[in-house]
Amino acid sequence: MRSKKVGGLVIAIDGPSGVGKTTVSGLVAKKLHLKYINTGSMYRALALAASDAGLDLEDDEALKEFCSTVNLDYEAGSGRIFVNGREYTDGVRSQKAGELASIISTRKIVRDFLVECQRTLGDGGSVVMEGRDIGTVVFPNADIKFFLDASHEIRTRRRHHELAEAGKPAPAEVGSEIKERDRRDMERSISPLKMAGDAIRIDTTEIGIEEVVETILKEIDARLKRGDIGS
Repeated sequence: MRSKKVGGLVIAIDGPSGVGKTTVSGLVAKKLHLKYINTGSMYRALALAASDAGLDLEDDEALKEFCSTVNLDYEAGSGRIFVNGREYTDGVRSQKAGELASIISTRKIVRDFLVECQRTLGDGGSVVMEGRDIGTVVFPNADIKFFLDASHEIRTRRRHHELAEAGKPAPAEVGSEIKERDRRDMERSISPLKMAGDAIRIDTTEIGIEEVVETILKEIDARLKRGDIGS
């Protein structure tokens, strides 16, 4: 049993694709009975909705007008996500969604809009929020921050495995696509992917999901016992 209640905490988990963020974050939230919010799915859903509307994803004026009409509904319990009443829960897992999100996430108008949505969802705490800029931008004052990382080779292998499990062929370009996504995320001028100065880095290259989860839970518990958080 944990030493103290963790309700009210904001736990930020950041990192690039293929490091296990989604699985780890969901398990941590479940074990601590907190809300889990996957901010990446919000970018993916918005990107798909904008694409469905025929928008140029690099046209800031068009995106500004589009965002002004968007009603984005994210269900923290189920992870279901809707844009203007249309459900994108299944679509956000597609390769296309990831590619479009990588483009749209570089646009300031989109990031400003979604960061505000994310802060609203996280208001009041009791949340595990995962993404690429949670600890640096969305909740820079989060109670505790983690940054997951892994080697490029392992991340590519995991992506191949993920596609295989979904019954989809893995294109030969998976590795280069991950590198390109990293480049965009780290080099964008707005909210680049980087580890917060006070985040705890966990290399998931050679350790399994359960070990990563337990490492995170132990760190949270230790800080609760010391009174560093949750007071």
